[in-house]
Amino acid sequence: MLTVAQLAERLDGEVIGDGSVQLTGIAPAESARDGDLTFAEKDTYLAAAIASAASAILVPAGFEAATKVLIRVKNARIAIAKALPLFFPPEVPAAGIHPSAVVDPSAEIDATATIGPHCVIGAGAHVGARTFLMGGNHIGRDSVIGADACLHPNVVLYARTSIGDRVTIHAGTTIGSDGYGYVFDQGRHRKMQQVGSVVIHDDVEIGSNTSIDRGALGPTIIGEGTKIDNLVHVAHNVVMGKHCLVMGQVGFAGSTVLSDYVVIASQSGIAGHLKLGTQATVGAKSGVMRDIPAGETVLGYPAAPDKHAKRQWIAVAQLPDALKRLKALEKKIADAGAQA
Repeated sequence: MLTVAQLAERLDGEVIGDGSVQLTGIAPAESARDGDLTFAEKDTYLAAAIASAASAILVPAGFEAATKVLIRVKNARIAIAKALPLFFPPEVPAAGIHPSAVVDPSAEIDATATIGPHCVIGAGAHVGARTFLMGGNHIGRDSVIGADACLHPNVVLYARTSIGDRVTIHAGTTIGSDGYGYVFDQGRHRKMQQVGSVVIHDDVEIGSNTSIDRGALGPTIIGEGTKIDNLVHVAHNVVMGKHCLVMGQVGFAGSTVLSDYVVIASQSGIAGHLKLGTQATVGAKSGVMRDIPAGETVLGYPAAPDKHAKRQWIAVAQLPDALKRLKALEKKIADAGAQA
């Protein structure tokens, strides 16, 4: 429980109204109750927030409400992201190793780590301070997991995977499986052994049922602060820079390089051996088959610069009317020829 004044101090906000009001939770306007904080980042949401039962509203500078206590902040969405952990703190499990876990004698488990039921920790693996393996996790030999990481149930790390600090990996994800590498030899596909690794840097979050393949020779790399959604496939030797956003059902072919702050929207496919520049953006359901310069936004299949793609879509939408006009013109010409 926090008072409005205490919360405002933590968020670098300004209190408008009674700062002694007690806050016990956060909720959207439509379900807020007495004691809840709600937020309105736009004018269109403010009326609903004022009409709600919430005790206070988090708002950007300049917002007014005669009947509600306000906390004014520079950016309401960022402030609510900072406020949520104060009311809904993450689970802090008791340190220790569950009796059903299988831990190789050569593995190093920090005394403050938590190893849940039915986990398997391979030879030479290292699990860092306060890291939480929830259950059913398989950590391959010589893998390294840093401090304050969280692996949800049934996450699998193949051998020699490296995970940084404060990394979260959601249920069912596999890191370090073989890349898709074959060579045609005498009428059959001969497997190219995949002997690389996966390196995931600090503060990465990876959604559920995602697969990140090990490199064929060198590593597949996920840069610091990058966030990957559910059901994403990252092929061997892909390199992602810092703070990229990859949304659901995206697929990357091998050896493509993403610079920092790249955004890939859902259901897009990225061909192999490409370079996506800093702050490049790929729209949903796009097929990227060429390099993308820094700062460019592309859409469509094959992906083209956004303005060009939108002009194409408008032209295609106009085709039925154009065909009608063409047929009418052809009929007019044919009729005129028949009368000549």
